[in-house]
Amino acid sequence: MIIGLTGGIASGKSTVSKLLVEQGALLVDADQVARLVVEPGQLAYNQIVLQFGQAILNEDGTINRQALGNIVFSNKDKLKQLEAITHPAIRAYMLHQFEALKNDHPDGLIIADIPLLYETKQEHLYEGILVVYVDYETQVNRLMNRNHISREEAEHRISLQMSLEEKKNKATWVIDNSGTEEETYKQVQQFMAERKPK
Repeated sequence: MIIGLTGGIASGKSTVSKLLVEQGALLVDADQVARLVVEPGQLAYNQIVLQFGQAILNEDGTINRQALGNIVFSNKDKLKQLEAITHPAIRAYMLHQFEALKNDHPDGLIIADIPLLYETKQEHLYEGILVVYVDYETQVNRLMNRNHISREEAEHRISLQMSLEEKKNKATWVIDNSGTEEETYKQVQQFMAERKPK
C-alpha cells in the first residue's frame, strides 16, 4: 500500500514521518528526492542549467539554490519553468523508488512524504492521504518560535499554502499534532496497527 503524507508549514510532518518509520513504515521523501534530481549528471540538472544559465552554479558545478531561488521567487513565470522541469523528474524518481520498495517489501506500507501534495494535485496517485494537522494558533506560534519571526511574517508564510483545515477535510486519515508528543505518538501507533497485514 502506498499512501501520501502531507501537512502544512510547522505542522510537525517530519516528526510524524519519523514516528511512522520507527513503527515500520517505508518512507520516500519528496524533499530529499528534489535535492537528488538536481545534482550534476541528472537530467533535471542539465535542463535547469540550460534554462537559467551558468550564473546559478557554484564553483564546483552544483546548483546554487539561493541564486536560483532569488530568480524564481521574484518571478512567477520563472518559477513555473523550474517546476515544469523538477516536478516530472521528482515524480519519476519517486515511482522508481516505490517499485523497488514494493519488490523488497511486498507487504510494506510505503509513505510518500509530499509537502505540497494537494497544491500539486497528486492525491489521485495514492491509495489514501494522511494529513498532519494542527490548529491555526498552534501553527502560527510554532512557526514564530521555530523560525524566530514575527506573527505577521508567520501568518504570511502560512497563507501561501492551502489551509490545514481544507487539507484535513480532504484527508483519508488525520493525525492531530496540536497536543503533546505522547498524544501524537499514540495516534501514529494506532494508525500503524490498523495498517498491519492481516
